[in-house]
Amino acid sequence: MTFKRMIHAVETHSGEPMRVITGGVPHIPGDTVYEQMRWLEANDDQLRQLMLREPRGYPPLCCNLVVPAKHPDAAAGYIIMEQVEYPVMSGGNTIAVATVLLETGMIPMQEPVTEFNLEAPAGLIGIRAECRDGKVTQVTFRNVPAFATHLDAIIDVPTLGKVTVDVAWGGMFYVIADVRQFEGLDIVPARAGDIARVSSLVLRAAQEQLEVEHPDYPGIGITISQLSGPTDSPGADWRNAVTVASGAVDFDDPSTWTGAIDRCPCGTGTCAKMAVLHAKGELGLDQPFRHEGMLGNVFTGHLVEEVDIAGRGGVVPTISGQAWIYGFSNYVLDPTDPFPHGFSVGDIWA
Repeated sequence: MTFKRMIHAVETHSGEPMRVITGGVPHIPGDTVYEQMRWLEANDDQLRQLMLREPRGYPPLCCNLVVPAKHPDAAAGYIIMEQVEYPVMSGGNTIAVATVLLETGMIPMQEPVTEFNLEAPAGLIGIRAECRDGKVTQVTFRNVPAFATHLDAIIDVPTLGKVTVDVAWGGMFYVIADVRQFEGLDIVPARAGDIARVSSLVLRAAQEQLEVEHPDYPGIGITISQLSGPTDSPGADWRNAVTVASGAVDFDDPSTWTGAIDRCPCGTGTCAKMAVLHAKGELGLDQPFRHEGMLGNVFTGHLVEEVDIAGRGGVVPTISGQAWIYGFSNYVLDPTDPFPHGFSVGDIWA
């Protein structure tokens, strides 16, 4: 039987489901992984839609495409795909890709520690993987520099009123709000719908009212939101819920006031939060920061270096966490399939 596409993937999760494509995608032009990402976005966005929309995908799913590295110091490259964008960096996805490359033998595993570089669209990401009995038990990655752009900014949010937020880059631009501003709202799975509603409104308001700029990525704005608060867990320092958009937010259309909660503690979101805490004098270098996700799982971050980013103070973070492989899949596209780009329905999608 002839198919229009056949894609091989490894299914992983850190709570958050993160698919890793290991075969079935032909050569992608570009001299860097960033250029390849831009080419894919402009010329073959069907791949992202096919993998992330129904029937092969669902709102919280992320996807990664493993590609040969372009940088001479990298062992492999990867392109990150999410529901509404191609992020230049993602922490949970980086942990997933490193785990897949090692546990499937695409990169030779050395026990007890394997070290190598990956090339993300954002550049070289250092990997230190702790390994035992053929399994990756923890991945620590050294991220691109993070920095805060707005501290304690006040925005006007329809239906919510004035909300105080921080904005920071951790590989994506996050708007971060303390959950205690919203009476009766806790970061627990049972309140996920309310968290997504509040977060989507805060995101849209921040996009309209707060300007951001990254010196290396002109045109990238605030694309993701984080509610943040204290935790009762002795194994964590802070708790968060990151909401990933599944479509555009329209203040006049309440059906769009939603999104998908990140099921893991969010690596780039943790980096952004650490950058904010450092800028406020609340987190020093080499101080562990244990960030808890909604499910109770934890990523541990450290700030290892202070840097200058186009005249702005920044920090270099590391994040440690674990991913688990739960399946191997072959996806195909039948030539007669009436939905060659997948589909979404308004019961669970924005």
